[in-house]
Amino acid sequence: MVTLYKAKAKASLIGATLTLDIDSTDYEVNGLSRYKQKIVFVSGALQGEKVQALVLEDKAGFIKARTSKVLSPAPGRQRPFCPHFSQCGGCQLQYLDNDQQIRLKQQGIDQLIRHQTGLETLPWQPMIAAADTHYRRKARLGVWFDKKTRQLSVGFRAEGSKHISAISECSMLSPLLTPVLTRLPPAINALPDPAVVTHLELFCANQRPYVVVRHVKPLTAAQQQAFVQSWPEAYFLGDDGTEQLQHWQPDTPTPAYTLTEQDIRLQFQPGDFIQINEAVNQKMVSQALAWLEVNADDTILDLYAGMGNFSLPLAKYAKTVQGIEGVAKMVQQAATNATLNGLSNASFAQADLHLPWPDAPWRGQGYTKVVLDPARAGAKGAIEQIAALKAAQILYVSCNAATFARDARVLLSQGYQLQKLSAIDMFPHTSHLELMALFSASSKSASVKSAPAK
Repeated sequence: MVTLYKAKAKASLIGATLTLDIDSTDYEVNGLSRYKQKIVFVSGALQGEKVQALVLEDKAGFIKARTSKVLSPAPGRQRPFCPHFSQCGGCQLQYLDNDQQIRLKQQGIDQLIRHQTGLETLPWQPMIAAADTHYRRKARLGVWFDKKTRQLSVGFRAEGSKHISAISECSMLSPLLTPVLTRLPPAINALPDPAVVTHLELFCANQRPYVVVRHVKPLTAAQQQAFVQSWPEAYFLGDDGTEQLQHWQPDTPTPAYTLTEQDIRLQFQPGDFIQINEAVNQKMVSQALAWLEVNADDTILDLYAGMGNFSLPLAKYAKTVQGIEGVAKMVQQAATNATLNGLSNASFAQADLHLPWPDAPWRGQGYTKVVLDPARAGAKGAIEQIAALKAAQILYVSCNAATFARDARVLLSQGYQLQKLSAIDMFPHTSHLELMALFSASSKSASVKSAPAK
């Protein structure tokens, strides 16, 4: 009988507490350390600190951990201003002042992009930023009712957890939305079964607060009215899980916001994607127009167009704008917005841009400029097809530095040059920093050093 040797499985470190020296930080301002040949990403830790950290993930090549105690603090560390900071997962970086947060985020992104592309320096431009508190015009709050303790929690999820952290205040929410934290929990608790409400979606539009109460069972007219009475200033909409929204207040106006500098009004529906930070979004759109120097001869392709946030401002100055979006209802909303704004030179079509592009009329046009604003996954599968259009300029808006660096490398290898790069502080006090980049076609291929894919 042959006995085969089987290596003993290594014990997982998940749940263990490690004492670590933090050597540096990454582009999301996670502390970086090493433990037995593995790199350790430590949230809540700064360069030069010694910390105790709870292990959350233990993989073959890396460990993820969360700071549980700072043994030796860095000089810049401060006391978080939010009383819910230690439980709520909404903000990660309040232990630094906002200027230091931005500096570390941009420093990490600079290193990441240069490493991935081989570029020696990056053409940084002034950052797009606005107020660092009360900036959120949209948020989703979790609702959890513990049937054993009869305790209701309304708030955001804890970091790395499904647990809902009940909050009584939030310095990031628009002042129009903050009353939800105190006014709605009593209305939910008054229901015969509070567990039927699963979450709340909040957003500002028309200078008014809107609340979508997501519930898994129908509510009676009296129960609906209780929500309306709890916050008369808000427009309430209900959803029983079938995605069929019911207006709980008569004559609820269609949600909309205005890009004041371009005099563009954009209508949207609850659940549609809109940029969270209204002030930053306005600056972002204005900068896109300025960088592209849009003129009456331009034919522009706007990819991942959504409901027209970039398409319609561009159309005010360009010859034509063609928007492409993957979600059918967003295509319809963009077309409606074009009509509402009297823009007949903007058209919209649906396509999955990550697959080979269809043989459609919009593909055969010659575009002078391309704009793309993809989700966090970036433009994988599309970026090569974008480069093949050979537009004179490509404006890339990114919410993920890692996927941007991957896609930028493709453009550089296809003869484009990175002309301008700007950080966008869309979410102050979080680890996120967005980007806007302008690429221009070159007569010769850009020189790109060999760098590992990531």
